[in-house]
Amino acid sequence: MRILFSANNVNQSHRKWCFPTAECSTEYTPLPGHTTTHTTIDACYYSPMTTTNHTDTTTADNADFQLSDDIIYLNHAAVAPWPQCSLRAVQAFAQDNAENGSSHYLQWLETESRLRERLRALINAPSADDIALLKNTSEALSVVAFGLDWTPGDNIVSSNEEFPSNRVVWEALERKGVSLRQADLRSAETPEDALFAQVDEHTRLLAISSVQYASGLQLDLQRIGEFCHERGILFCVDAIQSLGAVQFDAQAMHADFVMADGHKWMLGPEGLAVFYCRAELREKLKLYQYGWHMTDAFIDFDRRDWQPADTARRFECGSPNMLGIHALEASLALLQEHGMDRIEARVLANTCLLIDAIDANPSLELLTDATPGRYAGIVTFRHRDLDNESLFRHLTDHGVQCAQRGGGVRFSPHYYTPPEKILRAVDLSKKVSSLG
Repeated sequence: MRILFSANNVNQSHRKWCFPTAECSTEYTPLPGHTTTHTTIDACYYSPMTTTNHTDTTTADNADFQLSDDIIYLNHAAVAPWPQCSLRAVQAFAQDNAENGSSHYLQWLETESRLRERLRALINAPSADDIALLKNTSEALSVVAFGLDWTPGDNIVSSNEEFPSNRVVWEALERKGVSLRQADLRSAETPEDALFAQVDEHTRLLAISSVQYASGLQLDLQRIGEFCHERGILFCVDAIQSLGAVQFDAQAMHADFVMADGHKWMLGPEGLAVFYCRAELREKLKLYQYGWHMTDAFIDFDRRDWQPADTARRFECGSPNMLGIHALEASLALLQEHGMDRIEARVLANTCLLIDAIDANPSLELLTDATPGRYAGIVTFRHRDLDNESLFRHLTDHGVQCAQRGGGVRFSPHYYTPPEKILRAVDLSKKVSSLG
Protein backbone atom coordinates (compact mmCIF):
# COMPACT_ATOMS: atom_id res chain seq x y z
CA MET A 1 0.00 0.00 0.00
CA ARG A 2 1.26 3.47 -0.87
CA ILE A 3 0.51 6.33 1.49
CA LEU A 4 0.82 9.99 0.62
CA PHE A 5 3.18 11.71 3.02
CA SER A 6 2.29 15.29 3.73
CA ALA A 7 3.10 17.78 6.44
CA ASN A 8 1.32 20.93 7.40
CA ASN A 9 4.61 22.78 7.36
CA VAL A 10 5.68 21.50 3.94
CA ASN A 11 4.74 23.42 0.83
CA GLN A 12 2.14 21.37 -1.00
CA SER A 13 4.20 21.54 -4.18
CA HIS A 14 6.82 19.47 -2.35
CA ARG A 15 4.61 16.63 -1.10
CA LYS A 16 6.38 13.30 -1.21
CA TRP A 17 5.47 9.65 -1.40
CA CYS A 18 6.68 7.10 1.09
CA PHE A 19 6.18 3.38 1.16
CA PRO A 20 5.35 2.11 4.64
CA THR A 21 6.22 -1.36 5.77
CA ALA A 22 3.43 -3.49 7.17
CA GLU A 23 4.62 -2.64 10.65
CA CYS A 24 4.64 1.10 10.17
CA SER A 25 1.28 1.26 8.44
CA THR A 26 -0.47 -0.52 11.29
CA GLU A 27 -0.74 -0.15 15.03
CA TYR A 28 2.51 0.36 16.92
CA THR A 29 2.89 -1.81 20.01
CA PRO A 30 5.44 -0.39 22.47
CA LEU A 31 7.37 -2.66 24.78
CA PRO A 32 6.23 -2.81 28.41
CA GLY A 33 7.75 0.02 30.40
CA HIS A 34 7.62 2.19 27.28
CA THR A 35 3.87 2.61 27.17
CA THR A 36 2.36 5.45 25.21
CA THR A 37 -1.10 6.94 25.20
CA HIS A 38 -1.00 6.89 21.40
CA THR A 39 -2.41 3.78 19.74
CA THR A 40 -0.50 4.59 16.58
CA ILE A 41 2.59 6.57 15.74
CA ASP A 42 0.93 8.54 12.97
CA ALA A 43 2.50 6.05 10.64
CA CYS A 44 4.34 7.97 7.96
CA TYR A 45 2.27 11.05 8.64
CA TYR A 46 3.67 14.09 10.36
CA SER A 47 1.94 16.99 12.02
CA PRO A 48 4.10 19.73 13.50
CA MET A 49 4.29 20.43 17.20
CA THR A 50 3.83 23.95 18.42
CA THR A 51 4.41 25.77 21.66
CA THR A 52 2.46 28.58 23.22
CA ASN A 53 4.82 31.24 21.91
CA HIS A 54 5.64 29.65 18.56
CA THR A 55 2.80 28.68 16.29
CA ASP A 56 4.50 29.29 12.95
CA THR A 57 5.96 25.90 11.99
CA THR A 58 6.88 26.75 8.41
CA THR A 59 10.54 27.00 9.38
CA ALA A 60 12.61 23.85 9.06
CA ASP A 61 13.18 23.30 12.74
CA ASN A 62 9.74 23.93 14.26
CA ALA A 63 10.78 27.11 16.11
CA ASP A 64 12.20 25.27 19.13
CA PHE A 65 15.51 25.06 17.27
CA GLN A 66 17.44 27.32 14.92
CA LEU A 67 19.79 25.01 13.10
CA SER A 68 21.43 26.33 9.95
CA ASP A 69 19.29 25.73 6.88
CA ASP A 70 22.08 23.79 5.18
CA ILE A 71 22.33 21.23 8.01
CA ILE A 72 20.33 18.00 8.14
CA TYR A 73 20.82 17.06 11.77
CA LEU A 74 20.45 13.30 12.30
CA ASN A 75 22.92 12.79 15.13
CA HIS A 76 20.99 13.07 18.39
CA ALA A 77 22.33 9.67 19.44
CA ALA A 78 25.75 11.38 19.67
CA VAL A 79 25.46 15.06 20.68
CA ALA A 80 22.27 17.05 20.26
CA PRO A 81 21.93 20.71 19.39
CA TRP A 82 20.49 22.86 22.12
CA PRO A 83 16.97 24.24 21.77
CA GLN A 84 16.57 27.99 21.84
CA CYS A 85 15.19 27.97 25.38
CA SER A 86 18.41 26.34 26.64
CA LEU A 87 20.52 28.87 24.79
CA ARG A 88 18.55 31.67 26.42
CA ALA A 89 18.81 30.05 29.85
CA VAL A 90 22.60 29.83 29.59
CA GLN A 91 22.87 33.38 28.30
CA ALA A 92 20.73 34.65 31.16
CA PHE A 93 22.73 32.67 33.72
CA ALA A 94 26.03 33.96 32.33
CA GLN A 95 24.72 37.53 32.30
CA ASP A 96 23.49 37.19 35.88
CA ASN A 97 26.85 35.84 37.00
CA ALA A 98 28.78 38.51 35.13
CA GLU A 99 26.69 41.32 36.60
CA ASN A 100 25.87 40.01 40.08
CA GLY A 101 28.34 37.26 40.90
CA SER A 102 26.73 34.76 43.25
CA SER A 103 24.14 37.19 44.62
CA HIS A 104 21.33 35.03 43.27
CA TYR A 105 22.78 31.69 44.29
CA LEU A 106 19.61 30.72 46.16
CA GLN A 107 17.70 31.16 42.91
CA TRP A 108 20.26 28.96 41.17
CA LEU A 109 19.58 26.30 43.78
CA GLU A 110 15.88 26.55 42.97
CA THR A 111 16.73 25.77 39.35
CA GLU A 112 18.73 22.78 40.55
CA SER A 113 15.72 21.56 42.56
CA ARG A 114 13.46 21.94 39.53
CA LEU A 115 15.91 19.90 37.47
CA ARG A 116 15.89 17.05 39.98
CA GLU A 117 12.11 17.01 39.92
CA ARG A 118 12.02 17.04 36.11
CA LEU A 119 14.46 14.13 36.01
CA ARG A 120 12.39 12.29 38.61
CA ALA A 121 9.31 12.71 36.44
CA LEU A 122 11.19 11.74 33.28
CA ILE A 123 12.11 8.31 34.65
CA ASN A 124 9.19 7.97 37.09
CA ALA A 125 11.40 7.67 40.15
CA PRO A 126 9.57 7.61 43.51
CA SER A 127 11.22 10.79 44.78
CA ALA A 128 13.55 13.59 43.72
CA ASP A 129 15.72 12.41 46.62
CA ASP A 130 16.54 9.38 44.43
CA ILE A 131 18.19 11.62 41.81
CA ALA A 132 21.89 12.48 41.78
CA LEU A 133 23.50 14.91 39.34
CA LEU A 134 26.83 13.49 38.19
CA LYS A 135 29.25 14.38 35.40
CA ASN A 136 28.45 11.61 32.94
CA THR A 137 27.16 8.08 32.45
CA SER A 138 30.59 6.58 33.00
CA GLU A 139 30.89 8.18 36.43
CA ALA A 140 27.48 6.87 37.43
CA LEU A 141 28.35 3.37 36.23
CA SER A 142 31.59 3.55 38.21
CA VAL A 143 29.68 4.54 41.35
CA VAL A 144 27.74 1.29 41.01
CA ALA A 145 30.61 -0.94 39.90
CA PHE A 146 33.01 0.09 42.65
CA GLY A 147 30.38 0.77 45.28
CA LEU A 148 28.96 -2.74 45.44
CA ASP A 149 30.54 -5.33 47.69
CA TRP A 150 31.70 -8.09 45.34
CA THR A 151 32.72 -11.65 46.11
CA PRO A 152 35.27 -13.51 43.96
CA GLY A 153 33.32 -15.70 41.57
CA ASP A 154 30.50 -13.21 41.09
CA ASN A 155 29.55 -12.41 37.52
CA ILE A 156 27.80 -9.64 35.64
CA VAL A 157 25.64 -10.30 32.58
CA SER A 158 25.54 -7.78 29.74
CA SER A 159 25.54 -7.84 25.95
CA ASN A 160 28.13 -7.80 23.19
CA GLU A 161 26.66 -4.59 21.74
CA GLU A 162 27.25 -2.18 24.61
CA PHE A 163 28.92 1.21 24.30
CA PRO A 164 32.37 1.04 25.97
CA SER A 165 31.10 2.94 29.03
CA ASN A 166 28.89 -0.02 29.88
CA ARG A 167 31.62 -2.57 29.27
CA VAL A 168 34.95 -1.17 30.47
CA VAL A 169 33.66 -0.40 33.96
CA TRP A 170 32.60 -4.03 34.49
CA GLU A 171 35.76 -5.45 32.93
CA ALA A 172 37.73 -3.38 35.44
CA LEU A 173 36.29 -5.59 38.20
CA GLU A 174 38.26 -8.57 36.97
CA ARG A 175 40.94 -7.87 39.58
CA LYS A 176 38.27 -8.44 42.23
CA GLY A 177 37.52 -11.87 40.78
CA VAL A 178 34.35 -10.70 39.04
CA SER A 179 33.70 -11.79 35.45
CA LEU A 180 31.67 -10.14 32.72
CA ARG A 181 29.47 -12.33 30.53
CA GLN A 182 28.55 -10.71 27.23
CA ALA A 183 25.52 -12.24 25.56
CA ASP A 184 25.17 -12.30 21.79
CA LEU A 185 21.78 -10.62 21.50
CA ARG A 186 21.14 -12.36 18.16
CA SER A 187 21.80 -15.87 19.50
CA ALA A 188 18.32 -16.64 20.85
CA GLU A 189 14.69 -16.15 19.92
CA THR A 190 14.71 -12.76 21.64
CA PRO A 191 17.52 -10.51 22.93
CA GLU A 192 16.15 -10.97 26.43
CA ASP A 193 16.39 -14.77 26.14
CA ALA A 194 20.02 -14.37 25.07
CA LEU A 195 20.72 -12.40 28.25
CA PHE A 196 18.87 -14.85 30.48
CA ALA A 197 20.87 -17.75 29.07
CA GLN A 198 24.03 -16.21 30.55
CA VAL A 199 22.61 -15.98 34.07
CA ASP A 200 23.57 -18.53 36.73
CA GLU A 201 23.60 -18.75 40.52
CA HIS A 202 26.65 -16.45 40.67
CA THR A 203 25.10 -13.58 38.71
CA ARG A 204 24.91 -10.47 40.92
CA LEU A 205 23.95 -7.83 38.38
CA LEU A 206 22.57 -7.49 34.87
CA ALA A 207 23.71 -4.31 33.06
CA ILE A 208 22.16 -3.37 29.74
CA SER A 209 21.50 -0.34 27.54
CA SER A 210 17.84 0.45 27.04
CA VAL A 211 18.56 1.04 23.35
CA GLN A 212 21.75 -0.19 21.71
CA TYR A 213 23.82 2.74 20.48
CA ALA A 214 24.90 1.18 17.18
CA SER A 215 22.06 -1.06 16.02
CA GLY A 216 19.22 0.89 17.61
CA LEU A 217 17.80 -2.28 19.14
CA GLN A 218 15.36 -1.53 21.97
CA LEU A 219 15.29 -4.01 24.85
CA ASP A 220 12.21 -5.14 26.77
CA LEU A 221 13.27 -3.59 30.06
CA GLN A 222 10.18 -4.59 31.97
CA ARG A 223 10.68 -8.24 31.09
CA ILE A 224 14.36 -8.07 32.06
CA GLY A 225 13.55 -6.22 35.27
CA GLU A 226 10.94 -8.76 36.31
CA PHE A 227 13.39 -11.59 35.59
CA CYS A 228 16.04 -9.96 37.76
CA HIS A 229 13.60 -9.00 40.52
CA GLU A 230 12.33 -12.58 40.84
CA ARG A 231 15.90 -13.87 41.23
CA GLY A 232 17.36 -11.17 43.46
CA ILE A 233 19.69 -9.91 40.69
CA LEU A 234 20.48 -6.20 40.58
CA PHE A 235 19.31 -4.44 37.40
CA CYS A 236 21.35 -1.55 35.98
CA VAL A 237 20.13 0.40 32.94
CA ASP A 238 22.20 2.71 30.77
CA ALA A 239 19.31 4.83 29.49
CA ILE A 240 21.24 7.38 27.48
CA GLN A 241 19.59 6.38 24.18
CA SER A 242 16.08 6.45 25.67
CA LEU A 243 15.63 9.40 27.99
CA GLY A 244 14.19 12.31 26.05
CA ALA A 245 13.22 10.13 23.10
CA VAL A 246 10.76 7.59 24.49
CA GLN A 247 8.88 7.20 27.73
CA PHE A 248 10.67 5.48 30.60
CA ASP A 249 9.40 3.99 33.85
CA ALA A 250 12.08 2.96 36.33
CA GLN A 251 9.56 1.60 38.80
CA ALA A 252 7.62 -0.51 36.28
CA MET A 253 10.85 -2.15 35.10
CA HIS A 254 12.17 -2.76 38.64
CA ALA A 255 15.36 -0.85 37.85
CA ASP A 256 17.85 -0.60 40.70
CA PHE A 257 20.16 1.85 38.93
CA VAL A 258 19.55 4.16 35.94
CA MET A 259 22.02 6.57 34.41
CA ALA A 260 22.20 8.84 31.36
CA ASP A 261 24.06 11.87 30.10
CA GLY A 262 21.96 14.88 29.21
CA HIS A 263 23.61 15.74 25.90
CA LYS A 264 21.77 13.35 23.58
CA TRP A 265 17.99 12.96 23.44
CA MET A 266 17.49 15.15 26.50
CA LEU A 267 18.89 18.02 24.42
CA GLY A 268 21.18 19.29 27.15
CA PRO A 269 24.89 19.99 27.55
CA GLU A 270 27.77 17.61 28.03
CA GLY A 271 29.11 17.30 31.56
CA LEU A 272 25.84 16.61 33.39
CA ALA A 273 24.11 13.26 33.90
CA VAL A 274 21.27 11.78 35.90
CA PHE A 275 21.94 8.89 38.27
CA TYR A 276 19.03 7.06 39.89
CA CYS A 277 19.68 4.66 42.74
CA ARG A 278 16.82 2.82 44.37
CA ALA A 279 16.50 4.21 47.89
CA GLU A 280 17.03 0.86 49.59
CA LEU A 281 20.41 0.49 47.90
CA ARG A 282 21.93 3.91 48.61
CA GLU A 283 23.78 2.94 51.74
CA LYS A 284 24.92 -0.35 50.16
CA LEU A 285 27.08 1.54 47.66
CA LYS A 286 30.43 2.30 49.27
CA LEU A 287 31.59 5.85 48.69
CA TYR A 288 34.97 6.60 47.16
CA GLN A 289 34.49 10.31 46.49
CA TYR A 290 34.10 12.72 49.38
CA GLY A 291 33.57 16.46 49.69
CA TRP A 292 31.45 19.19 51.18
CA HIS A 293 28.43 18.73 48.92
CA MET A 294 27.73 15.11 49.83
CA THR A 295 27.36 15.66 53.56
CA ASP A 296 24.09 15.78 55.48
CA ALA A 297 24.47 19.45 56.52
CA PHE A 298 26.33 20.64 53.44
CA ILE A 299 25.54 24.35 53.87
CA ASP A 300 26.81 24.46 57.45
CA PHE A 301 30.49 25.00 56.67
CA ASP A 302 31.57 25.30 60.32
CA ARG A 303 30.14 21.97 61.38
CA ARG A 304 32.88 19.45 62.22
CA ASP A 305 30.82 16.28 62.54
CA TRP A 306 29.20 14.98 59.40
CA GLN A 307 27.54 12.01 57.74
CA PRO A 308 26.83 11.31 54.08
CA ALA A 309 23.49 12.75 53.01
CA ASP A 310 20.65 10.27 53.25
CA THR A 311 19.53 11.27 49.74
CA ALA A 312 21.20 10.59 46.41
CA ARG A 313 23.18 13.80 46.96
CA ARG A 314 25.61 11.54 48.84
CA PHE A 315 27.03 10.67 45.40
CA GLU A 316 27.77 14.33 44.56
CA CYS A 317 31.07 15.17 46.21
CA GLY A 318 31.66 18.75 45.09
CA SER A 319 30.21 21.93 43.66
CA PRO A 320 27.36 21.50 41.18
CA ASN A 321 27.65 22.30 37.48
CA MET A 322 25.34 25.31 37.65
CA LEU A 323 25.72 26.30 34.02
CA GLY A 324 24.87 22.79 32.89
CA ILE A 325 22.00 22.66 35.37
CA HIS A 326 20.41 25.77 33.87
CA ALA A 327 20.76 24.41 30.34
CA LEU A 328 19.40 20.93 31.05
CA GLU A 329 16.53 22.25 33.17
CA ALA A 330 15.40 24.40 30.26
CA SER A 331 15.70 21.51 27.79
CA LEU A 332 13.64 19.19 29.96
CA ALA A 333 11.06 21.92 30.51
CA LEU A 334 10.61 22.03 26.75
CA LEU A 335 10.23 18.26 26.46
CA GLN A 336 7.75 18.17 29.31
CA GLU A 337 5.80 21.09 27.86
CA HIS A 338 5.29 19.05 24.70
CA GLY A 339 4.69 15.88 26.73
CA MET A 340 6.81 12.77 26.52
CA ASP A 341 3.93 10.81 25.01
CA ARG A 342 3.86 13.22 22.07
CA ILE A 343 7.66 13.36 21.88
CA GLU A 344 7.78 9.56 21.71
CA ALA A 345 5.08 9.47 19.03
CA ARG A 346 7.01 11.96 16.88
CA VAL A 347 10.34 10.19 17.35
CA LEU A 348 8.81 6.85 16.39
CA ALA A 349 7.02 8.40 13.41
CA ASN A 350 10.34 9.79 12.15
CA THR A 351 12.01 6.44 12.72
CA CYS A 352 9.22 4.73 10.83
CA LEU A 353 9.58 7.21 7.99
CA LEU A 354 13.31 6.45 7.81
CA ILE A 355 12.75 2.70 7.83
CA ASP A 356 10.20 2.97 5.04
CA ALA A 357 12.38 5.22 2.90
CA ILE A 358 15.42 2.95 3.29
CA ASP A 359 13.42 -0.21 2.61
CA ALA A 360 11.98 1.37 -0.53
CA ASN A 361 15.45 1.79 -2.07
CA PRO A 362 17.17 -1.38 -3.32
CA SER A 363 20.58 0.28 -3.10
CA LEU A 364 20.27 0.57 0.69
CA GLU A 365 20.25 -2.18 3.33
CA LEU A 366 18.51 -1.63 6.65
CA LEU A 367 20.50 -2.93 9.64
CA THR A 368 18.17 -1.83 12.44
CA ASP A 369 15.49 -4.30 13.52
CA ALA A 370 12.20 -2.96 12.09
CA THR A 371 10.01 -5.13 14.31
CA PRO A 372 7.45 -2.95 16.11
CA GLY A 373 8.68 -2.16 19.61
CA ARG A 374 12.29 -3.06 18.79
CA TYR A 375 13.39 0.40 17.68
CA ALA A 376 13.37 3.86 19.23
CA GLY A 377 15.12 6.81 17.56
CA ILE A 378 18.14 5.14 15.93
CA VAL A 379 18.21 3.74 12.39
CA THR A 380 21.40 2.20 11.01
CA PHE A 381 21.85 1.17 7.38
CA ARG A 382 24.48 0.71 4.70
CA HIS A 383 24.85 1.08 0.95
CA ARG A 384 25.01 -2.22 -0.92
CA ASP A 385 27.63 -1.02 -3.40
CA LEU A 386 29.66 1.50 -1.42
CA ASP A 387 31.81 1.31 1.69
CA ASN A 388 30.60 3.05 4.82
CA GLU A 389 33.43 5.56 4.95
CA SER A 390 32.64 6.85 1.45
CA LEU A 391 28.94 7.03 2.21
CA PHE A 392 29.58 8.82 5.49
CA ARG A 393 31.95 11.30 3.87
CA HIS A 394 29.47 12.02 1.07
CA LEU A 395 26.66 12.65 3.55
CA THR A 396 28.70 14.94 5.78
CA ASP A 397 29.95 16.83 2.73
CA HIS A 398 26.32 17.54 1.92
CA GLY A 399 25.43 18.76 5.41
CA VAL A 400 24.04 15.54 6.89
CA GLN A 401 25.19 15.20 10.49
CA CYS A 402 25.27 11.48 11.27
CA ALA A 403 27.68 8.81 12.53
CA GLN A 404 29.40 5.59 11.51
CA ARG A 405 28.25 2.88 13.87
CA GLY A 406 27.49 -0.83 13.83
CA GLY A 407 28.83 -1.59 10.38
CA GLY A 408 26.85 1.16 8.73
CA VAL A 409 25.74 4.77 8.92
CA ARG A 410 23.52 5.77 11.83
CA PHE A 411 20.72 8.31 11.54
CA SER A 412 19.00 9.54 14.72
CA PRO A 413 16.34 12.23 14.17
CA HIS A 414 14.44 13.77 17.07
CA TYR A 415 10.82 14.88 17.43
CA TYR A 416 11.37 18.21 15.69
CA THR A 417 13.34 16.90 12.70
CA PRO A 418 11.46 17.91 9.52
CA PRO A 419 10.35 14.87 7.49
CA GLU A 420 11.48 16.49 4.24
CA LYS A 421 15.04 16.64 5.61
CA ILE A 422 14.89 12.98 6.60
CA LEU A 423 13.82 12.04 3.09
CA ARG A 424 16.48 14.32 1.63
CA ALA A 425 19.17 12.47 3.63
CA VAL A 426 17.95 9.10 2.38
CA ASP A 427 17.86 10.46 -1.17
CA LEU A 428 21.49 11.58 -0.82
CA SER A 429 22.38 8.13 0.48
CA LYS A 430 20.92 6.23 -2.44
CA LYS A 431 22.39 8.57 -5.07
CA VAL A 432 25.94 8.57 -3.82
CA SER A 433 27.10 5.73 -6.10
CA SER A 434 26.27 7.74 -9.20
CA LEU A 435 28.54 10.62 -8.25
CA GLY A 436 31.88 9.01 -8.82
